[in-house]
Amino acid sequence: MSAWKRRRFCVVSLVVFWALVVSAVASVTPRNLTLLAKITGPGSINQTDTKYQVMGTDLGIMWDSGQGQVMMVFGDTYGRGWGGDGGGPDTADWRCNILALSSDRNPDDGLNFDTMIQDMPGRAKQFLDCKQINHNEKTVIPTAGVTVGSRHYIHYMSVNHWGPPGRWYTNYSGMAYSDDEGENWIKDPNVRWINDATWSNRFQMAAFVKDGGYVYMFGTPNGRFGNAYLVRVPENSILNKSAYQYWDGATWQTGHEAAAAPIVIAPVAELSVQYNSHFRRWIMTYFDDPRAAIILRDSPSLTGPWTGQKILVKGSDYPALYGGYIHPGFNDRDKVYFAMSQWKPYNVFFMRAQLTLDKLGGNILSDPGFEDQPGSSVSAPWVRGENGAIGIDRDLGYALSGSNNAYLRATSGFQNIYQDIAVMPNRNYRLTGWVKTSPALRDGYFGVRPTNDAAPFAEVRYGSSVGTPSDVYKQLTVDFNSGARTSVRVFVGMSGPGSDAFAQIDQLAVNLSSNRNRSRLKWGRRKVAQP
Repeated sequence: MSAWKRRRFCVVSLVVFWALVVSAVASVTPRNLTLLAKITGPGSINQTDTKYQVMGTDLGIMWDSGQGQVMMVFGDTYGRGWGGDGGGPDTADWRCNILALSSDRNPDDGLNFDTMIQDMPGRAKQFLDCKQINHNEKTVIPTAGVTVGSRHYIHYMSVNHWGPPGRWYTNYSGMAYSDDEGENWIKDPNVRWINDATWSNRFQMAAFVKDGGYVYMFGTPNGRFGNAYLVRVPENSILNKSAYQYWDGATWQTGHEAAAAPIVIAPVAELSVQYNSHFRRWIMTYFDDPRAAIILRDSPSLTGPWTGQKILVKGSDYPALYGGYIHPGFNDRDKVYFAMSQWKPYNVFFMRAQLTLDKLGGNILSDPGFEDQPGSSVSAPWVRGENGAIGIDRDLGYALSGSNNAYLRATSGFQNIYQDIAVMPNRNYRLTGWVKTSPALRDGYFGVRPTNDAAPFAEVRYGSSVGTPSDVYKQLTVDFNSGARTSVRVFVGMSGPGSDAFAQIDQLAVNLSSNRNRSRLKWGRRKVAQP
Protein backbone atom coordinates (compact mmCIF):
# COMPACT_ATOMS: atom_id res chain seq x y z
CA MET A 1 0.00 0.00 0.00
CA SER A 2 1.36 3.45 -0.94
CA ALA A 3 2.06 6.09 1.69
CA TRP A 4 -0.83 8.19 0.29
CA LYS A 5 -3.24 5.27 0.51
CA ARG A 6 -2.08 4.47 4.03
CA ARG A 7 -2.67 8.08 5.10
CA ARG A 8 -6.08 8.11 3.42
CA PHE A 9 -6.96 4.76 5.05
CA CYS A 10 -5.95 6.08 8.48
CA VAL A 11 -7.97 9.28 8.03
CA VAL A 12 -11.06 7.37 6.89
CA SER A 13 -10.66 4.87 9.71
CA LEU A 14 -10.32 7.68 12.24
CA VAL A 15 -13.47 9.38 10.90
CA VAL A 16 -15.40 6.11 11.10
CA PHE A 17 -14.06 5.45 14.60
CA TRP A 18 -15.14 8.84 15.90
CA ALA A 19 -18.52 8.52 14.18
CA LEU A 20 -19.04 5.27 16.07
CA VAL A 21 -17.91 6.86 19.32
CA VAL A 22 -20.28 9.79 18.87
CA SER A 23 -23.20 7.53 17.99
CA ALA A 24 -22.50 5.38 21.03
CA VAL A 25 -22.32 8.18 23.59
CA ALA A 26 -24.24 11.16 22.20
CA SER A 27 -27.78 11.86 23.28
CA VAL A 28 -30.58 12.67 20.84
CA THR A 29 -33.44 15.13 20.64
CA PRO A 30 -36.62 15.08 18.50
CA ARG A 31 -37.35 17.64 15.78
CA ASN A 32 -39.79 18.16 12.90
CA LEU A 33 -42.82 16.27 14.16
CA THR A 34 -45.11 15.04 11.37
CA LEU A 35 -48.58 13.50 11.50
CA LEU A 36 -48.46 10.78 8.86
CA ALA A 37 -51.97 9.33 9.00
CA LYS A 38 -55.02 8.57 11.09
CA ILE A 39 -54.94 4.78 11.39
CA THR A 40 -58.19 3.94 13.25
CA GLY A 41 -61.78 5.13 13.11
CA PRO A 42 -63.84 6.95 10.49
CA GLY A 43 -61.70 8.56 7.81
CA SER A 44 -58.66 6.45 8.68
CA ILE A 45 -56.41 4.86 6.07
CA ASN A 46 -57.46 1.44 7.43
CA GLN A 47 -61.21 2.16 7.30
CA THR A 48 -61.62 0.33 10.59
CA ASP A 49 -65.16 1.68 11.04
CA THR A 50 -66.50 -0.14 7.97
CA LYS A 51 -64.11 -3.10 7.86
CA TYR A 52 -63.99 -4.09 11.55
CA GLN A 53 -66.68 -2.11 13.39
CA VAL A 54 -64.01 -0.04 15.14
CA MET A 55 -65.33 3.51 15.36
CA GLY A 56 -63.30 4.60 18.37
CA THR A 57 -60.31 3.05 20.15
CA ASP A 58 -57.07 4.03 21.88
CA LEU A 59 -53.41 3.19 22.63
CA GLY A 60 -51.85 1.17 19.77
CA ILE A 61 -49.04 -0.84 21.40
CA MET A 62 -46.75 -2.54 18.87
CA TRP A 63 -44.20 -5.33 18.84
CA ASP A 64 -42.46 -7.57 16.30
CA SER A 65 -44.32 -10.87 15.88
CA GLY A 66 -41.23 -12.61 14.46
CA GLN A 67 -43.24 -13.56 11.38
CA GLY A 68 -42.64 -10.46 9.27
CA GLN A 69 -45.52 -8.63 10.89
CA VAL A 70 -46.10 -6.19 13.70
CA MET A 71 -48.80 -6.97 16.22
CA MET A 72 -50.71 -3.92 17.45
CA VAL A 73 -53.12 -4.00 20.37
CA PHE A 74 -55.66 -1.39 21.39
CA GLY A 75 -57.69 -0.69 24.52
CA ASP A 76 -61.41 -0.04 25.00
CA THR A 77 -63.04 -0.09 21.57
CA TYR A 78 -66.49 1.02 20.39
CA GLY A 79 -68.58 0.32 17.32
CA ARG A 80 -72.15 1.17 16.28
CA GLY A 81 -73.75 3.71 18.58
CA TRP A 82 -70.46 5.35 19.55
CA GLY A 83 -70.97 9.07 20.06
CA GLY A 84 -67.87 10.22 18.23
CA ASP A 85 -66.32 11.97 21.21
CA GLY A 86 -64.22 10.09 23.78
CA GLY A 87 -64.89 6.62 25.15
CA GLY A 88 -68.32 5.04 25.48
CA PRO A 89 -71.19 4.56 25.81
CA ASP A 90 -70.89 1.00 27.09
CA THR A 91 -73.77 -0.09 24.87
CA ALA A 92 -71.91 0.91 21.69
CA ASP A 93 -70.54 -2.57 20.84
CA TRP A 94 -67.91 -2.14 23.55
CA ARG A 95 -64.90 -4.46 23.42
CA CYS A 96 -62.19 -4.15 26.09
CA ASN A 97 -59.35 -4.82 23.63
CA ILE A 98 -58.65 -5.64 19.97
CA LEU A 99 -55.62 -6.69 17.90
CA ALA A 100 -54.37 -5.72 14.42
CA LEU A 101 -51.60 -7.14 12.20
CA SER A 102 -49.42 -5.09 9.87
CA SER A 103 -46.60 -5.98 7.47
CA ASP A 104 -46.35 -2.41 6.13
CA ARG A 105 -42.70 -1.59 5.32
CA ASN A 106 -43.28 2.00 4.17
CA PRO A 107 -44.06 3.95 7.33
CA ASP A 108 -43.93 7.40 5.77
CA ASP A 109 -47.42 7.09 4.30
CA GLY A 110 -48.94 5.83 7.57
CA LEU A 111 -49.34 2.36 9.05
CA ASN A 112 -51.55 0.08 6.97
CA PHE A 113 -53.10 -3.01 8.57
CA ASP A 114 -53.18 -6.42 6.90
CA THR A 115 -56.17 -7.38 9.02
CA MET A 116 -57.61 -7.42 12.52
CA ILE A 117 -58.28 -10.56 14.54
CA GLN A 118 -62.04 -11.10 14.13
CA ASP A 119 -64.73 -13.09 15.91
CA MET A 120 -67.00 -12.86 12.85
CA PRO A 121 -66.43 -11.39 9.41
CA GLY A 122 -66.25 -7.62 9.65
CA ARG A 123 -65.96 -7.32 13.45
CA ALA A 124 -62.72 -6.97 15.43
CA LYS A 125 -62.56 -9.51 18.23
CA GLN A 126 -62.14 -8.88 21.94
CA PHE A 127 -59.22 -11.25 22.52
CA LEU A 128 -58.84 -10.95 26.33
CA ASP A 129 -62.02 -11.54 28.31
CA CYS A 130 -63.22 -8.93 30.82
CA LYS A 131 -66.21 -8.70 33.16
CA GLN A 132 -67.19 -5.10 32.32
CA ILE A 133 -68.41 -4.57 35.90
CA ASN A 134 -67.53 -1.29 37.61
CA HIS A 135 -65.67 -1.58 40.95
CA ASN A 136 -65.06 -5.23 40.14
CA GLU A 137 -63.42 -5.51 36.74
CA LYS A 138 -64.45 -2.63 34.56
CA THR A 139 -62.08 -3.50 31.70
CA VAL A 140 -58.95 -5.45 30.75
CA ILE A 141 -56.44 -3.46 28.74
CA PRO A 142 -53.14 -4.70 27.19
CA THR A 143 -50.14 -2.54 28.08
CA ALA A 144 -47.21 -4.32 26.36
CA GLY A 145 -46.40 -7.23 24.06
CA VAL A 146 -43.43 -9.38 23.11
CA THR A 147 -42.77 -12.52 21.05
CA VAL A 148 -40.30 -15.22 22.07
CA GLY A 149 -39.93 -18.07 19.60
CA SER A 150 -43.41 -18.82 18.26
CA ARG A 151 -45.25 -17.72 21.41
CA HIS A 152 -46.69 -14.24 21.83
CA TYR A 153 -47.03 -12.64 25.28
CA ILE A 154 -49.11 -9.71 26.46
CA HIS A 155 -48.91 -7.83 29.72
CA TYR A 156 -52.38 -6.56 30.64
CA MET A 157 -54.07 -4.70 33.49
CA SER A 158 -57.38 -5.58 35.14
CA VAL A 159 -59.01 -2.20 35.84
CA ASN A 160 -61.23 -2.11 38.92
CA HIS A 161 -62.64 1.34 38.19
CA TRP A 162 -61.85 4.67 36.59
CA GLY A 163 -61.11 7.64 38.83
CA PRO A 164 -60.60 11.35 38.11
CA PRO A 165 -58.80 12.25 34.87
CA GLY A 166 -55.42 10.54 34.70
CA ARG A 167 -56.19 8.15 37.55
CA TRP A 168 -57.49 4.61 37.48
CA TYR A 169 -57.29 1.69 39.88
CA THR A 170 -56.33 -1.86 38.99
CA ASN A 171 -56.94 -5.20 40.64
CA TYR A 172 -53.73 -6.65 39.26
CA SER A 173 -51.64 -6.91 36.12
CA GLY A 174 -50.80 -10.21 34.50
CA MET A 175 -49.45 -12.14 31.55
CA ALA A 176 -51.38 -13.82 28.75
CA TYR A 177 -50.01 -15.84 25.85
CA SER A 178 -51.03 -17.06 22.41
CA ASP A 179 -49.69 -19.98 20.37
CA ASP A 180 -51.90 -19.43 17.30
CA GLU A 181 -50.76 -16.04 15.97
CA GLY A 182 -52.99 -14.02 18.27
CA GLU A 183 -56.31 -15.69 17.52
CA ASN A 184 -56.75 -17.00 21.06
CA TRP A 185 -55.11 -16.04 24.36
CA ILE A 186 -54.70 -17.70 27.74
CA LYS A 187 -54.28 -15.67 30.94
CA ASP A 188 -51.74 -17.33 33.21
CA PRO A 189 -53.10 -17.10 36.81
CA ASN A 190 -49.62 -17.65 38.30
CA VAL A 191 -47.94 -14.59 36.73
CA ARG A 192 -49.65 -11.60 38.27
CA TRP A 193 -48.62 -8.44 40.09
CA ILE A 194 -51.41 -8.03 42.62
CA ASN A 195 -52.24 -4.46 43.56
CA ASP A 196 -52.27 -3.48 47.22
CA ALA A 197 -54.74 -1.55 49.37
CA THR A 198 -53.01 1.73 48.47
CA TRP A 199 -53.19 0.98 44.71
CA SER A 200 -49.42 1.43 44.43
CA ASN A 201 -47.99 -1.80 42.96
CA ARG A 202 -45.14 -0.79 40.66
CA PHE A 203 -45.85 -3.03 37.66
CA GLN A 204 -49.47 -2.40 36.65
CA MET A 205 -48.52 -1.04 33.22
CA ALA A 206 -45.49 -2.15 31.26
CA ALA A 207 -43.15 -1.87 28.28
CA PHE A 208 -41.21 -4.88 26.94
CA VAL A 209 -37.86 -5.14 25.18
CA LYS A 210 -35.69 -8.17 24.41
CA ASP A 211 -31.94 -8.00 24.88
CA GLY A 212 -29.19 -10.56 25.50
CA GLY A 213 -31.48 -13.51 26.22
CA TYR A 214 -33.70 -11.57 28.63
CA VAL A 215 -37.06 -9.89 28.35
CA TYR A 216 -36.89 -6.54 30.16
CA MET A 217 -40.09 -5.07 31.53
CA PHE A 218 -40.42 -1.44 32.52
CA GLY A 219 -43.30 -0.97 34.93
CA THR A 220 -45.42 1.88 36.28
CA PRO A 221 -48.26 1.93 38.84
CA ASN A 222 -51.88 2.35 37.78
CA GLY A 223 -52.70 5.86 36.60
CA ARG A 224 -50.34 8.47 35.21
CA PHE A 225 -48.44 9.75 38.23
CA GLY A 226 -45.94 7.07 39.23
CA ASN A 227 -42.24 6.37 38.75
CA ALA A 228 -40.92 3.88 36.19
CA TYR A 229 -39.19 0.69 37.42
CA LEU A 230 -37.35 -2.17 35.72
CA VAL A 231 -37.44 -5.96 35.97
CA ARG A 232 -36.06 -8.68 33.70
CA VAL A 233 -36.63 -12.38 33.18
CA PRO A 234 -34.87 -15.02 31.04
CA GLU A 235 -36.73 -15.46 27.75
CA ASN A 236 -37.58 -19.07 28.57
CA SER A 237 -39.02 -18.18 32.01
CA ILE A 238 -41.62 -15.52 31.28
CA LEU A 239 -44.35 -17.60 32.90
CA ASN A 240 -42.27 -18.28 36.01
CA LYS A 241 -42.97 -15.37 38.37
CA SER A 242 -40.20 -16.40 40.77
CA ALA A 243 -37.58 -15.98 37.99
CA TYR A 244 -38.15 -12.23 37.62
CA GLN A 245 -35.17 -10.08 38.66
CA TYR A 246 -35.82 -6.54 39.91
CA TRP A 247 -33.32 -3.72 39.39
CA ASP A 248 -32.50 -2.04 42.72
CA GLY A 249 -30.38 0.69 41.16
CA ALA A 250 -27.14 -1.31 41.33
CA THR A 251 -27.91 -5.04 41.05
CA TRP A 252 -30.62 -7.48 39.99
CA GLN A 253 -32.57 -9.07 42.84
CA THR A 254 -34.48 -12.24 42.00
CA GLY A 255 -37.99 -12.38 43.38
CA HIS A 256 -37.72 -9.16 45.42
CA GLU A 257 -40.31 -6.89 43.83
CA ALA A 258 -40.11 -4.31 46.63
CA ALA A 259 -36.40 -3.81 45.86
CA ALA A 260 -37.15 -2.17 42.50
CA ALA A 261 -35.73 1.35 42.37
CA PRO A 262 -36.97 4.18 40.14
CA ILE A 263 -35.43 4.26 36.67
CA VAL A 264 -37.26 7.49 35.81
CA ILE A 265 -38.96 9.80 38.31
CA ALA A 266 -42.73 10.40 38.13
CA PRO A 267 -44.93 11.22 36.36
CA VAL A 268 -44.58 8.41 33.79
CA ALA A 269 -47.45 6.72 31.91
CA GLU A 270 -48.08 4.69 28.76
CA LEU A 271 -44.42 3.83 28.41
CA SER A 272 -42.62 2.49 25.32
CA VAL A 273 -38.93 1.56 24.85
CA GLN A 274 -36.97 0.52 21.75
CA TYR A 275 -33.31 0.33 20.72
CA ASN A 276 -32.20 2.70 17.97
CA SER A 277 -29.27 1.12 16.11
CA HIS A 278 -28.55 4.31 14.15
CA PHE A 279 -27.63 6.25 17.29
CA ARG A 280 -26.83 3.16 19.36
CA ARG A 281 -29.12 4.43 22.11
CA TRP A 282 -32.20 3.16 23.89
CA ILE A 283 -35.18 5.42 23.20
CA MET A 284 -38.01 5.82 25.71
CA THR A 285 -41.31 7.58 25.11
CA TYR A 286 -44.15 8.15 27.57
CA PHE A 287 -47.00 10.47 28.48
CA ASP A 288 -46.42 13.20 31.08
CA ASP A 289 -49.87 14.21 32.32
CA PRO A 290 -48.97 17.45 34.17
CA ARG A 291 -47.05 18.72 31.15
CA ALA A 292 -49.73 17.46 28.72
CA ALA A 293 -46.94 16.15 26.50
CA ILE A 294 -45.46 12.97 25.11
CA ILE A 295 -41.86 12.82 26.30
CA LEU A 296 -38.69 11.29 24.85
CA ARG A 297 -35.63 10.22 26.85
CA ASP A 298 -32.62 8.17 25.79
CA SER A 299 -29.85 6.16 27.40
CA PRO A 300 -26.81 4.05 26.50
CA SER A 301 -28.16 1.30 28.79
CA LEU A 302 -31.54 -0.01 29.87
CA THR A 303 -30.59 0.64 33.48
CA GLY A 304 -29.63 4.25 32.72
CA PRO A 305 -28.70 6.91 33.15
CA TRP A 306 -31.72 8.15 31.20
CA THR A 307 -31.43 11.71 29.97
CA GLY A 308 -33.75 14.51 30.97
CA GLN A 309 -37.06 14.97 29.25
CA LYS A 310 -37.29 16.16 25.66
CA ILE A 311 -40.78 17.05 24.44
CA LEU A 312 -41.81 14.83 21.52
CA VAL A 313 -45.42 16.07 21.12
CA LYS A 314 -47.09 19.04 22.82
CA GLY A 315 -50.68 18.93 23.97
CA SER A 316 -51.06 22.50 22.76
CA ASP A 317 -50.53 21.18 19.23
CA TYR A 318 -52.58 17.99 19.68
CA PRO A 319 -55.14 18.57 22.46
CA ALA A 320 -56.06 15.67 24.78
CA LEU A 321 -53.19 13.54 23.49
CA TYR A 322 -51.78 10.47 25.27
CA GLY A 323 -49.93 7.23 24.55
CA GLY A 324 -46.88 7.42 22.32
CA TYR A 325 -45.91 3.83 21.41
CA ILE A 326 -42.82 3.29 19.24
CA HIS A 327 -42.99 1.14 16.11
CA PRO A 328 -40.40 -1.68 16.47
CA GLY A 329 -39.54 -2.01 12.79
CA PHE A 330 -37.82 1.23 11.77
CA ASN A 331 -35.28 1.88 14.50
CA ASP A 332 -32.22 1.81 12.24
CA ARG A 333 -32.89 5.37 11.11
CA ASP A 334 -32.47 8.91 12.41
CA LYS A 335 -36.22 9.00 13.00
CA VAL A 336 -38.75 7.63 15.45
CA TYR A 337 -42.18 6.38 14.33
CA PHE A 338 -44.91 6.04 16.92
CA ALA A 339 -48.64 5.76 17.57
CA MET A 340 -50.35 8.64 19.37
CA SER A 341 -53.88 8.71 20.76
CA GLN A 342 -56.24 11.65 21.21
CA TRP A 343 -59.24 11.50 23.52
CA LYS A 344 -61.11 13.60 21.00
CA PRO A 345 -61.70 11.95 18.53
CA TYR A 346 -60.73 8.84 20.59
CA ASN A 347 -58.63 7.32 17.86
CA VAL A 348 -55.00 6.61 16.98
CA PHE A 349 -52.61 8.49 14.69
CA PHE A 350 -49.27 7.44 13.22
CA MET A 351 -46.49 9.98 13.79
CA ARG A 352 -42.86 10.60 12.84
CA ALA A 353 -40.14 12.77 14.35
CA GLN A 354 -36.57 13.43 13.25
CA LEU A 355 -33.86 12.57 15.76
CA THR A 356 -30.71 14.71 15.90
CA LEU A 357 -27.70 14.80 18.19
CA ASP A 358 -28.41 16.73 21.36
CA LYS A 359 -26.06 19.51 22.50
CA LEU A 360 -27.04 18.75 26.10
CA GLY A 361 -25.29 15.37 25.95
CA GLY A 362 -26.09 13.07 28.83
CA ASN A 363 -27.69 15.70 31.07
CA ILE A 364 -30.25 13.93 33.26
CA LEU A 365 -32.05 17.12 34.29
CA SER A 366 -35.20 17.97 32.37
CA ASP A 367 -35.78 21.41 30.83
CA PRO A 368 -32.37 22.59 32.07
CA GLY A 369 -32.60 25.98 30.35
CA PHE A 370 -36.32 26.60 31.11
CA GLU A 371 -37.03 26.80 27.38
CA ASP A 372 -40.06 24.49 27.65
CA GLN A 373 -41.79 26.51 30.39
CA PRO A 374 -45.19 27.50 28.94
CA GLY A 375 -45.68 30.72 30.91
CA SER A 376 -44.20 33.06 33.50
CA SER A 377 -44.91 30.66 36.39
CA VAL A 378 -42.60 27.76 37.21
CA SER A 379 -44.18 24.48 36.07
CA ALA A 380 -43.28 20.81 35.59
CA PRO A 381 -40.70 19.35 35.50
CA TRP A 382 -39.54 22.09 37.90
CA VAL A 383 -41.27 22.68 41.23
CA ARG A 384 -41.69 26.08 42.79
CA GLY A 385 -40.84 26.66 46.46
CA GLU A 386 -43.33 28.09 48.88
CA ASN A 387 -42.11 31.65 49.48
CA GLY A 388 -41.26 34.80 47.56
CA ALA A 389 -41.64 35.74 43.93
CA ILE A 390 -40.50 32.77 41.85
CA GLY A 391 -41.02 32.56 38.10
CA ILE A 392 -39.74 32.53 34.54
CA ASP A 393 -38.28 35.47 32.62
CA ARG A 394 -39.65 34.83 29.14
CA ASP A 395 -38.02 36.54 26.17
CA LEU A 396 -36.77 39.42 28.33
CA GLY A 397 -33.13 39.20 27.32
CA TYR A 398 -31.94 38.08 30.77
CA ALA A 399 -31.07 34.50 29.82
CA LEU A 400 -27.53 33.21 29.61
CA SER A 401 -28.55 31.50 26.37
CA GLY A 402 -31.81 30.77 24.65
CA SER A 403 -34.92 32.81 25.48
CA ASN A 404 -35.78 32.00 29.09
CA ASN A 405 -34.35 31.79 32.58
CA ALA A 406 -35.80 31.21 36.03
CA TYR A 407 -35.66 33.75 38.85
CA LEU A 408 -36.03 33.95 42.64
CA ARG A 409 -36.89 37.28 44.28
CA ALA A 410 -37.64 38.23 47.90
CA THR A 411 -36.81 40.51 50.78
CA SER A 412 -37.02 37.80 53.46
CA GLY A 413 -37.51 34.06 53.91
CA PHE A 414 -36.08 31.15 51.95
CA GLN A 415 -37.30 30.28 48.47
CA ASN A 416 -36.12 27.80 45.87
CA ILE A 417 -36.92 25.81 42.77
CA TYR A 418 -36.12 22.12 42.55
CA GLN A 419 -36.39 18.94 40.49
CA ASP A 420 -36.24 15.27 41.55
CA ILE A 421 -34.17 12.93 39.40
CA ALA A 422 -33.29 9.23 39.39
CA VAL A 423 -29.64 8.36 40.08
CA MET A 424 -27.64 5.16 40.38
CA PRO A 425 -26.34 4.36 43.88
CA ASN A 426 -22.74 5.02 44.84
CA ARG A 427 -21.91 6.92 41.67
CA ASN A 428 -20.16 10.25 41.24
CA TYR A 429 -22.14 13.06 39.60
CA ARG A 430 -21.46 16.67 38.72
CA LEU A 431 -24.14 19.34 39.07
CA THR A 432 -23.50 22.62 37.26
CA GLY A 433 -25.53 25.77 36.77
CA TRP A 434 -25.25 29.47 36.02
CA VAL A 435 -26.55 32.14 38.40
CA LYS A 436 -26.68 35.95 38.24
CA THR A 437 -27.64 37.95 41.33
CA SER A 438 -28.50 41.47 42.47
CA PRO A 439 -25.96 43.37 44.62
CA ALA A 440 -28.05 42.95 47.80
CA LEU A 441 -28.07 39.15 47.76
CA ARG A 442 -25.81 37.48 50.33
CA ASP A 443 -27.11 33.98 50.98
CA GLY A 444 -27.69 31.79 47.93
CA TYR A 445 -27.63 27.99 47.93
CA PHE A 446 -27.10 25.51 45.09
CA GLY A 447 -26.92 21.78 45.63
CA VAL A 448 -28.44 18.37 46.16
CA ARG A 449 -30.59 17.01 48.98
CA PRO A 450 -32.72 13.89 49.60
CA THR A 451 -36.16 13.93 48.01
CA ASN A 452 -37.80 14.17 51.46
CA ASP A 453 -36.34 17.70 51.77
CA ALA A 454 -33.83 16.70 54.43
CA ALA A 455 -30.63 18.73 54.78
CA PRO A 456 -28.43 19.01 51.68
CA PHE A 457 -25.58 16.53 51.45
CA ALA A 458 -23.73 18.51 48.73
CA GLU A 459 -23.99 22.26 48.35
CA VAL A 460 -22.19 25.45 47.35
CA ARG A 461 -23.15 28.93 48.54
CA TYR A 462 -23.18 31.98 46.30
CA GLY A 463 -23.51 35.70 46.96
CA SER A 464 -23.93 38.93 45.06
CA SER A 465 -22.51 40.00 41.73
CA VAL A 466 -21.34 43.32 43.17
CA GLY A 467 -18.10 44.54 41.64
CA THR A 468 -18.73 42.72 38.35
CA PRO A 469 -20.62 43.78 35.22
CA SER A 470 -24.37 43.32 35.61
CA ASP A 471 -24.67 40.87 32.68
CA VAL A 472 -22.26 38.34 34.15
CA TYR A 473 -23.51 34.94 35.26
CA LYS A 474 -21.35 32.89 37.57
CA GLN A 475 -21.01 29.15 37.09
CA LEU A 476 -21.58 26.95 40.13
CA THR A 477 -20.31 23.37 40.35
CA VAL A 478 -21.21 20.73 42.91
CA ASP A 479 -19.62 17.28 42.74
CA PHE A 480 -21.48 14.65 44.74
CA ASN A 481 -21.74 10.94 45.33
CA SER A 482 -25.24 9.48 45.38
CA GLY A 483 -24.44 7.07 48.21
CA ALA A 484 -27.21 4.53 48.71
CA ARG A 485 -29.81 6.82 47.11
CA THR A 486 -31.71 6.04 43.92
CA SER A 487 -33.23 9.52 43.62
CA VAL A 488 -32.15 13.01 44.69
CA ARG A 489 -33.49 16.57 44.66
CA VAL A 490 -31.53 19.26 42.80
CA PHE A 491 -32.29 22.78 44.05
CA VAL A 492 -31.36 26.45 43.66
CA GLY A 493 -32.36 28.69 46.55
CA MET A 494 -31.81 32.01 48.30
CA SER A 495 -32.63 33.77 51.57
CA GLY A 496 -33.98 37.32 51.43
CA PRO A 497 -31.46 39.77 52.97
CA GLY A 498 -34.03 42.18 54.41
CA SER A 499 -34.14 44.25 51.26
CA ASP A 500 -35.18 43.44 47.71
CA ALA A 501 -32.84 40.88 46.10
CA PHE A 502 -32.97 38.41 43.25
CA ALA A 503 -31.14 35.53 41.59
CA GLN A 504 -31.51 34.54 37.93
CA ILE A 505 -30.79 30.94 36.96
CA ASP A 506 -30.06 29.24 33.65
CA GLN A 507 -28.47 26.17 32.00
CA LEU A 508 -28.36 23.58 34.79
CA ALA A 509 -26.98 20.08 34.27
CA VAL A 510 -26.36 16.81 36.10
CA ASN A 511 -23.97 14.33 34.51
CA LEU A 512 -22.09 11.25 35.60
CA SER A 513 -18.57 12.16 36.68
CA SER A 514 -15.37 10.41 37.74
CA ASN A 515 -14.26 13.41 39.81
CA ARG A 516 -13.96 13.38 43.58
CA ASN A 517 -16.60 15.30 45.51
CA ARG A 518 -15.94 19.00 45.65
CA SER A 519 -17.89 22.21 45.11
CA ARG A 520 -16.76 25.40 43.49
CA LEU A 521 -17.86 28.69 42.00
CA LYS A 522 -16.55 30.14 38.75
CA TRP A 523 -17.09 33.61 37.37
CA GLY A 524 -17.38 34.19 33.67
CA ARG A 525 -19.11 35.65 30.64
CA ARG A 526 -19.46 32.26 28.95
CA LYS A 527 -22.38 31.94 26.60
CA VAL A 528 -23.78 28.42 26.36
CA ALA A 529 -25.11 27.08 23.07
CA GLN A 530 -28.88 26.88 23.01
CA PRO A 531 -30.07 23.27 23.03
